Amino acid sequence: MKNSVSVRYRVPRSFPVRGVAREVFKRLAIGGLTTILALSVLVDRVSNRPFVPVVESEPPPEISFPPLVMTGGDPQIRALMRTISAAESNVGRPYHVLYGGEYIEDLSRHPDRCVRITVGPNKGNCSTAAGRYQMLSTTWEEKSELYHPKAEGFWLWDAYHFEPEYQDRVIYEWLSDRRAWGEDIAALLRQGQLDKVLRLLSGTWTSLGYGIETNEMTQNLPEIYQKMLAEELEALTAEE
Repeated sequence: MKNSVSVRYRVPRSFPVRGVAREVFKRLAIGGLTTILALSVLVDRVSNRPFVPVVESEPPPEISFPPLVMTGGDPQIRALMRTISAAESNVGRPYHVLYGGEYIEDLSRHPDRCVRITVGPNKGNCSTAAGRYQMLSTTWEEKSELYHPKAEGFWLWDAYHFEPEYQDRVIYEWLSDRRAWGEDIAALLRQGQLDKVLRLLSGTWTSLGYGIETNEMTQNLPEIYQKMLAEELEALTAEE
């Protein structure tokens, strides 16, 4: 019979088993406590931070503005008219809007209603601007005498209809009149000098970028003009 031999490993007395275990436990305890404290601080900061919802950015809306009611004419001038109205009357029913955003239904004549201005450099005054091109009543009367195709009235009094077609026609003829502006606006547009045209017109329409009352549409006018011109040229090609 073979003798069974059992081998026992004895740690030398000099090896500090209990001391090492105690040190390991101590370090683990300190590390765990540090982690817990760090987590508690993080949770406290997060819980006290105001909730800010994450909103996905949306692409800018496609530029789309209603066509003119008037038919015919130079596509460059037509595109310019639509660009002016983008800055002056960017609403669903531009031919019917008053300064300030109220709508009117009666377009038998210019409404000549003075609406108080509440913001901007002219605050405290009032404006009679109306229609797609925000024409003042005095300007409308003055330009209608020159360009309106149909005046009605009796004796020395004329009434100039303010229907959409007439709003378009008066503005178109005015912009096409070289003597009125001292420049051939259509020629400037064909030469790509839109900035010069907008500067020229800013004395009349102050939202075109060089006036005193710009708005959120002003910086987009070059892009708007190019889109409107493309639409006008496409429509002209379709008619041929």
